[in-house]
Amino acid sequence: MPAPVDAQEPDPRRWWSLVLIGLSQLMIVLDITVVTIALPSAQRDLHIAPADKQWVMTAYTLAFGGLLLLGGKIVDFVGRKNTLVIGLIGFAAASALGGAAVSGGMLFGARAVQGVFGAILAPAALSLLTTTFTDPDERAKAFGVFGAIAGAGSAIGLILGGVITNYLTWRWTMYVNVIIAVVAVVGSILLVVDRAPRRRVEIDYAGTVLGCGGLLALVYGFTKAASDGWSDSTTLILFAIAVVALVGFGIVRGRARTPLLPPRIVVERNRGGSFALMALAALSMFGVFLFLTYYLQGVKGYSALRTGFAFLPMSVTLIFTSVGIAARLLTRLAPRLLLVPGMLLAAGGMVWMTQISVGGSYATEVLPAEILLGLGFGLTFMPVFAVATSGVAPQDAGVTSATLNTAQQVGGSIGTALLNTIAVSATTTYVASHHLPPAAAAVNLTAQVHGYTMATWAAAGFLVLAGIVGGLLINAGPMSQETIQASMGGGA
Repeated sequence: MPAPVDAQEPDPRRWWSLVLIGLSQLMIVLDITVVTIALPSAQRDLHIAPADKQWVMTAYTLAFGGLLLLGGKIVDFVGRKNTLVIGLIGFAAASALGGAAVSGGMLFGARAVQGVFGAILAPAALSLLTTTFTDPDERAKAFGVFGAIAGAGSAIGLILGGVITNYLTWRWTMYVNVIIAVVAVVGSILLVVDRAPRRRVEIDYAGTVLGCGGLLALVYGFTKAASDGWSDSTTLILFAIAVVALVGFGIVRGRARTPLLPPRIVVERNRGGSFALMALAALSMFGVFLFLTYYLQGVKGYSALRTGFAFLPMSVTLIFTSVGIAARLLTRLAPRLLLVPGMLLAAGGMVWMTQISVGGSYATEVLPAEILLGLGFGLTFMPVFAVATSGVAPQDAGVTSATLNTAQQVGGSIGTALLNTIAVSATTTYVASHHLPPAAAAVNLTAQVHGYTMATWAAAGFLVLAGIVGGLLINAGPMSQETIQASMGGGA
């Protein structure tokens, strides 16, 4: 065990702590994308229905995003280091369960448990980073590394998912977390020091149940709509439950002594606009990741490895644009002068991607769309994180960052469910209108591509809406360099 450290003196093991904290963050970010490439293989192996396949992604992102605000409170109650270790162990156990899954339900459950532990792991890692690095210059460097890990993690996950699925099996996209977690747990116990005392906190249980329950009912309602139709009684009941629960969450939030999401966080127009824009952007982005994976593997016949590399141009463009362009222009231009064109560029990328076809070329139909998406999202994400975290009171810094990440994860969950529903419904309609047998929906490539393109048109519309929201609500001026550096870590 590490010896106690004087709170006034720098932790001599702080850079080793950064390695372990970064490793924990990498595992969280990896798990959002590493499974995407492996999903077609897992679906075939476990006989998952087309309408249910999105739950492999949604179960994780919904649990992660829905419990992230609560996770911050747990960190204060249990302690940063303790929470980090608990989160790592729980994440590893859930990953082992997912790797051993014998049915779709078992895999969905394991992914949900991963999301639960990820929701306490993420704020623990970020809190430890803040308390470990007290020198402003060192903290800026540490946040820069942390932000780079978060940014590169998605790209690494796509490539790693392809490599693992291609040369091993999709199950190892789960098992790899166990290896990472064991190293991180041992290192954390030996090297990480929690310099901040625990705080007495009150947990908003009613807000947590209503908020998470409402989101779960909403996402499940979209899934049932894909399989049973929009007018099905179960679908309508789920949507009704979602509305009642989310309205209840809003009422409870306004009356609770220590609400899970304090109203003052969202009423300020710049922060509220940032949350809404991030949710809409993630709604589009996460769903299209799913369709593009199935298009490349199921229609174009790409291997999992080739699919991972096929995503690389978008990831590289996004990272370069965010760090090399947006971060520099943000000190000179108002954020909306970056994020509005960014959302319109991304919408243009989606429109380009609607031109995919069974016999089309990656170089002409997919690659240009990926580059436009990378440019658009790269111009958007950095300004949004900077605006959301700028000028926030110290006591609200953690919940603000968590709220923005929650908007991203929940938006991605709803988007994956909604767009998958649109795709499945469009495919079914195509089969019926062309007088094909119902079974053709699962094998007719033209029908499947039609479904993907209809969902992508919807995604483009949501990105245009995100640009309008940003243009109307966000009126902040150019950001300071300190705010930009802080946003690189806070938005991880």
